[in-house]
Amino acid sequence: MSSTGLGAFWENLRNLPRNLRESVLRHGRPVSDRGRSLAVFSNLFLHIHATRSNVRSLRFSTTLGLGVASFSLFLILLVTGILLMVYYAPSTSLAYNSIKDIHFVVPTGRLIRNIHRWAAHLMVIAVLLHMCRVFYTSAYKAPREFNWMLGMALFVLTLALSFTGYLLPWDQLAYWAITIGANIAASPRELTDALGITQVFDPGGIQKQLLLGASEVGQDALIRFYLLHVIVLPLALAALAGVHFWRIRKDGGLAKPGVQQTAAGKGASVTAAAAAPEDSPTKSFGLMCVVRDRSPATNQTVEDTVPSWPHLMRAELLIFMITMLLSVVLGLWLDAPLKEMANPAIPENPAKAPWYFLGLQEMVSYSAFMGGLIIPAIVVFGLTLIPYLDREPEDVGSYLSAPGAKRVAAWSLFIGAVGAVTAVAVPVNFGWLRNWFPDIDQLVIIAINPGSLLTAVYAAWSIIVLKRSGSTRMAAIALFSCFVIGFIILTWVGTYFRGPNWDFYWSPAQWPVH
Repeated sequence: MSSTGLGAFWENLRNLPRNLRESVLRHGRPVSDRGRSLAVFSNLFLHIHATRSNVRSLRFSTTLGLGVASFSLFLILLVTGILLMVYYAPSTSLAYNSIKDIHFVVPTGRLIRNIHRWAAHLMVIAVLLHMCRVFYTSAYKAPREFNWMLGMALFVLTLALSFTGYLLPWDQLAYWAITIGANIAASPRELTDALGITQVFDPGGIQKQLLLGASEVGQDALIRFYLLHVIVLPLALAALAGVHFWRIRKDGGLAKPGVQQTAAGKGASVTAAAAAPEDSPTKSFGLMCVVRDRSPATNQTVEDTVPSWPHLMRAELLIFMITMLLSVVLGLWLDAPLKEMANPAIPENPAKAPWYFLGLQEMVSYSAFMGGLIIPAIVVFGLTLIPYLDREPEDVGSYLSAPGAKRVAAWSLFIGAVGAVTAVAVPVNFGWLRNWFPDIDQLVIIAINPGSLLTAVYAAWSIIVLKRSGSTRMAAIALFSCFVIGFIILTWVGTYFRGPNWDFYWSPAQWPVH
């Protein structure tokens, strides 16, 4: 019996590689379409994809790979962030020196920090572009409304992740940028002070206390931002991203050009599916019970589809490799900034927020409450509701496919640009209400300022387009395009034309010399 047992042991040892492979790949090596579909369907990580993908969805022009690039950058940030955590010390007395050690002493630390920094900026850009792509291709329409809401939440979390990481180097740039953010959080005091009720009702103070854990930027703020940056926000973003990807599949896959989307959310191909034979195979019933299914894939043929393995996986891997290459090239080419150690007694001048908040800072310079809280809240809330306000059927997946959409977008970009330039040029050249009427009530300054007027102009243009076209889609394009170009111009102004004391200069060479 012992010899038999020993023989069985050696036989099992010899078959170990094959048995291990078969236990992982339950359906064997995927060599056929059926095998590839089973490999996707039975894998925890791959199951988030459909087993087959439409060839139109795989075209680069359909999505530009922006969603995959955004998630790839998140993975890069996750890995590089974990490596940086090994050497980083979240203490006001140690943080700055630990960053210097990472940059100058730790092997490859400089490259890892550079990749982390530039990948964070690239992720913000990729998410913004992804949101624009989804909007202009009408990929937010039913049944994808909820996924658009999830995308907006991911956009906010992306900004929050980048913002909380901004403080961690504990240098002058980080300290005063977060100080600006804390003052924006406290900006409701601008209103409560004008009303004389701050002593009994101080929401601004509460918001600042919640953000910093104290009245000033210090150790409490640093440890709070650190925990948010390395634990809370990444977990929240990963969870929402998982739901976001899952809903893409459950809502009928990626938006495909040539599919007419109705208000009820049912997709109907305007080409191949419409001309499919009556006896072509279709999905009509759900898996759980024999009842008519209501998913977007019901009654859709499998024509023009290919197995997700390897076609979709190969495209995703290519996007990841390009994203990683870009991050590494930027990391080798440009060093992440590191200024002097944070000093609360010596303010930066100009003290600027991160670049993606500089448009916000431009509006804050006129009214912190309106420009820092009210207008951004209106914009985010309005963008979130777009799928529920625009229910018109349209060719989902095609850029500006509705009749007249391109013309409305072009005019909106022009009007939005003129409005943004005017909102900057008038105060710079002629001052504003406080300069003209020194005794004017502060409530008027809060309500009537370049930021609020610019928002009103954009809203008025959207209403004009709605009345003239009778189309909610055209109105949405008008409003969205105005805000996109306004964001770009105000960010450009804040980055390159604002100098010491937030004064306007055509060039940094004109800044006063101390």
